Order: sequence, then structure tokens, then C-alpha cells
Amino acid sequence: MDKNLKTKAIVIVATILICIYGIIGLPKSKAELDRNVAESIKLGLDLRGGSQLVLQVQVQDAFKADADQNIERLKDEMQKAAIAYASIDRNDPATIEEADTIEINIKGIPVDKTSAFREILTQKFSTWQMANVGSDAYRLTMNNTESLAMRRDTVTRSMRTIEQRINGLGLAEATVQQRGNGETNPEILVQMPGVDDPARVKAILQAAAMLEIVEVKDGPFPSEEALRAKSGGILPLGTRPIQQAARLGDQGESWYLANRTAVVTGRDLRNARPSQDQFGKWETSFVLSPDAGRRFGRYTEANVGNKLAVLLDGKARSVAVINSKIEDSGVITGAPSQQEASDLALVLTSGSLPAGVVYLEERTVGPSLGADSIRDGLIAGAVGVSAVILVMLVYYKKAGINAVLALILNAVILIAALAYLGAVLTLPGIAGIILTIGMAVDSNVLIFERIREELKQGKAVMAAIDAGFGKAWLTIIDTHVTTIVSCAFLFIFGTTAVKGFAITLVIGLLANVFTAVFVSRTIFDWELRGKQQPTTLSI
Repeated sequence: MDKNLKTKAIVIVATILICIYGIIGLPKSKAELDRNVAESIKLGLDLRGGSQLVLQVQVQDAFKADADQNIERLKDEMQKAAIAYASIDRNDPATIEEADTIEINIKGIPVDKTSAFREILTQKFSTWQMANVGSDAYRLTMNNTESLAMRRDTVTRSMRTIEQRINGLGLAEATVQQRGNGETNPEILVQMPGVDDPARVKAILQAAAMLEIVEVKDGPFPSEEALRAKSGGILPLGTRPIQQAARLGDQGESWYLANRTAVVTGRDLRNARPSQDQFGKWETSFVLSPDAGRRFGRYTEANVGNKLAVLLDGKARSVAVINSKIEDSGVITGAPSQQEASDLALVLTSGSLPAGVVYLEERTVGPSLGADSIRDGLIAGAVGVSAVILVMLVYYKKAGINAVLALILNAVILIAALAYLGAVLTLPGIAGIILTIGMAVDSNVLIFERIREELKQGKAVMAAIDAGFGKAWLTIIDTHVTTIVSCAFLFIFGTTAVKGFAITLVIGLLANVFTAVFVSRTIFDWELRGKQQPTTLSI
């Protein structure tokens, strides 16, 4: 028995040491201790203060980009099959609601190539529905299943990209979650604890960083009106006007006529980083993927002497003449500082957003609100815990000390688990901690009352303790499993705040099984060690 008791004691002490290390580490000074505690217990937006942004994903951009890629694929397949055509273009949905009205129009298919053309569409473009709109003309529309999947996927990828950008800024405690169903209401909620001036973050999140390298057909022009006037007010098919991004020292606007379809896009990017040119000016260099590099090399080799424009979010950052074959690299010039060059590299390497985002709402929670919440929560928690401890000591006498020690260890394990998991503590999380304390006390009450009943029936002290823990065990497991199942549903279907409550409560319940049963029983055994036949028990 003594050996078994020592093993249990070692397990408990080891658990305590691991928990303490997770919370405070190995500090060498008080300043380091305070820093370690602050880093271990991360506070959420409602406690620490910070900023909250709501962004709306412009899913129609993703539909248009996907249609452009399919147009290029279709052109390649038709070229391989020696199928001529007069034109291939798409419409231009302008709103989120119109996104799934995207369509590709093909004209001028020779009659003798109709069968081969239809076979290409059936085998290679099965997600698009074909309709014959003339003797030699066809219209492709995206099927409903693919349309819904693209809407959801666009929101999911946007969330992942935004999260990567925020992490790249060192805001590891920020949360990114979907608000809405991703289909009719594609909105993203971003919460950033500790950020009271989100201007730079907001600019990075709003930047679609949609990199495109396009062929320039004509320009520059002093205005968009002048550009359109050259072609009688109607742009040539498959082209679009682009504006040169304003630079320091520019005397006026510069407009170009460019191809609507990009040669390569940000999806083809492999890496990007800030750099300096030979004059010390900051720029952002980028490297393309091997496949995109080969495709870009073939294009530039065949178009030496023509102009290319590097577009970022629809505006030309640089326009240059192709002097020779270019393969897998390029630069984006015009960054006024190292920070802007680094920010651009960050948004490019974190992945281009699959669609543009529109800023809908900004809300800043002042740190005073967080401080008030923490102070009020600490006061309420201290009063509640003190009352619980007092009642347990008065009602259960020395056994109440047992319950108090188990309760303290439960709280230590819970906080240490949150620290090891890197979890963010919010007001709902504090509610979970308080509820955990209540359930921990409830478990001790169940055990102690069972022991009292056994003693009243005339059983010996050790037999009463064995029977009390044994009979209470099933009840404790039943209540805890039921609560954990409820928490699972909260985690699956709840918001981030509700999920935080559920996680905190589950961790507390698991810790409670250890403290209320294993630790509490060990304390009883330790108290009665060496006594052959104990006749009394303070409970």
C-alpha cells in the first residue's frame, strides 16, 4: 500500500510541476515571471481590447477568374484539335448576386468541327452546361452544384489567406471566422486583440493582391476618355482599360489598353520578397512556379518588342517592353519604403485572395473595457471561490481541506492546459472556468455524502471510503460524459466565443475527474496511512 501511495504522490507532484512550468516557465527574475505569465494566458478581444473588422468577399471575382482560366484551357484544346473559332469571351457579373450568371460565349465554330468541339466540352469541361445559341455559336454556363461549391470555396480560401497574412504580422492571437453561410452572405469576421490602430492591418487585409501580368495593346493615354475615343468609344473585344498606379512626381494620369485575360496571375506565384534595385529604391521581386515560368517564357519569346503590364489589384504597377525571353521571375516597382515592399511580399506569399474583399465594418474595443471586465471577473471569481471554500470547510470539516486542495489543483491544470494549447481566454472562457469550479465541488459533494451514508450504516472508515468513491464514480462519469457531449455540439455549431466556452469546460471536466477522484482519494489514503483500523473520519 505504501508503495502504491508513493507512486500516486509522485504522479500528483509531477502533474503540479508540469502545470507550473506551462504557466510560468523557468523565470530568472520577476519581470521575466510577469512576461511568461502574460504570454501563457492570452487574453481575447473582450478582455484585452482591440479591433474587429467585417469583410465581404466579392465572390463574383472568383467566378470571372475561373471563367478566364477555362477560356484559356478551351483555346488550347481547340488549337490541339485544329478547331477554328471567331471569338471566345465571357460576360461581366458585377455583383455577388450575379456571380453564378457567369457565361462563356463561343462563336464561329465550323460546321464540320461541331462534333469534335462538343466532345471537347463533354470530356474536358463537364462542370459547364452547353447551350447552342446559333448555327455556329455556343454558350457555356456553370452548373448549380459547381456554382455553390465555388462560392463556399472562395470564402474558405479567403479566410485561410487572411489568417496567413495576420499570422505573418505576428498577430497570433487574432481570430478569423465566417459570418454568414458563405453562399448568400459571404462575410468574414476578423478580431485582433491588442490592436487599437488597425489601419495597416486593414490595408493588408483589404488588398486583394491579385497579381496579373497582361499584354498591353496600346497606350499610354492621358485619360480613359482619350483611350476610348481612339476606338470610337467602344473597346475592342477581349480588352480592358487599365490605369497606371500613381507615383510620386507623376504629372497626370496614364491609361493603357490591355488584354482582358492575364498571361500569368498571382496563383502562379511561388515566392516573393522585398529587395532594392541598383539605385537603392525598394521593390518587390517575385518568382513564378515552374509551370507558369515555362508558359511565361513561351509567351515572352513569341512577343519580343510588345509591351507587358504588371497589375496589382487592377492597376498597373509597371509597364515595360519585352526585350528578350523572360521565364520565372519579375519585379514590382514603386514601393516608397521597405515596409510597403515587405507588406506587398507578405500578401503575395500568403496567397492571392481568390476574390476581392470590401470593408464593411470596423469596431474598436478600448482597453479600459477589457480592464473593467478582468477586474469585475476577478472580484466575482474571488468572492465565489471564497464562499465555496468557506462552506466546504465548515460543512465537511477536515475533509473540506481535501476538497479545497483538489479544487485548487483543478484550476491550475485548467490554466496550464490553456497555456500549452495556446488558447485565448475570453469572457465565455471565464464562464467555463467558473462552471468547472461548480462541477468540481459537486463531484466532491457526491463523494463525501456517499462516504457519510456508508459511515452511518456502520461500515468501517476504510470500507466507507472505498464504497463512497466506488458508488460516486459512476454518477460522476455519467454527468461529465453528458456535459462533454453537449460541449461537442456547442463546438460544432457554435460561434468562436461559444467554442471557447466549450473547450474550457471540457478541459476543466477532464481535470476534475483526475482531481476529484484520483487526487482526493490519494489525500484520504495519505491522511489515514499507518493507521491499522481508523475509527473516526473528520467529514
